[in-house]
Amino acid sequence: MEEGRQTPAEILKKIRTLEIKTRGLVETAFAGDYHSVFKGRGMNFEDVREYQPGDEIRTIDWNVTARLGTAYVKKFTEERELTVILVVDVSASGNFGSTTQSKRELAAEVACLLAFSAIRNNDKVGLILFTDRVELFIPPKKGRSHTLRLIREILFFEPQGRGTEPVLALDYLNNIITRRAVVFFISDFQAPDFSRALAVSGRRHDFIAIHIRDEREKILPNIGIITLEDAETGEQIEINTADRGTRGRFSDLVDKRETDLSRTLRRNNVDAIALQTGKDYLPALRSFFKQREHRLSIR
Repeated sequence: MEEGRQTPAEILKKIRTLEIKTRGLVETAFAGDYHSVFKGRGMNFEDVREYQPGDEIRTIDWNVTARLGTAYVKKFTEERELTVILVVDVSASGNFGSTTQSKRELAAEVACLLAFSAIRNNDKVGLILFTDRVELFIPPKKGRSHTLRLIREILFFEPQGRGTEPVLALDYLNNIITRRAVVFFISDFQAPDFSRALAVSGRRHDFIAIHIRDEREKILPNIGIITLEDAETGEQIEINTADRGTRGRFSDLVDKRETDLSRTLRRNNVDAIALQTGKDYLPALRSFFKQREHRLSIR
């Protein structure tokens, strides 16, 4: 995973492989889902024209009307271009993966798919990487080369911190992105409470949480006495996985954490998608977008 352990050729190959895979998905399956939900719902002021019977009174431009002595109304066009911000957790816990794929690799692949979908939709894409600090910010731009840079950073950036502090990332987002944006917050959410900052972000932006999980973090295998180490703190604990009660308590703790997370997101009207390493993520993403499109259409 770390750039220093791979040659530039290996890094380029990995990025190129990911680009080919995700661009293929965008072209064949996913772009329509993305476009139908994020096709631009804002309105931009374009010009004024004379008032005509049936026009909305609220659209009258009173300054122009007073100056010219005739009623004029404002003309608006649909705002097509959106700003998409990928906020990606690159803390040490993301390096874990019980399959051939780590959580960070899954996060990168999903981010890549979303970035290319946004670019195809003529949207700008920016990136925030965070751990227990904000590690990197790349301002929103368009273009393939820009998107490939984002993917390279998500995959190979070497963070200074190891822990996870979503509050710092959300506060940074709220301060640096002043206009409404579509925010995909990608994390395993193994973190302290961040509900206060989330409440602000959820009101200010169109906020979607993508929860990256690994099955082995929820279910302990029955393999006897093992030593578990917290990737972020280095703390170690020895447990007996052969004990049914121990396995049950472990699962209960994970269930409680996920229930608390779901409650926090729901309370702040934040949509969420749960994805698991080693599993095809496309059905879950497409299902989410279809449901969202249906919900928007009946509002």
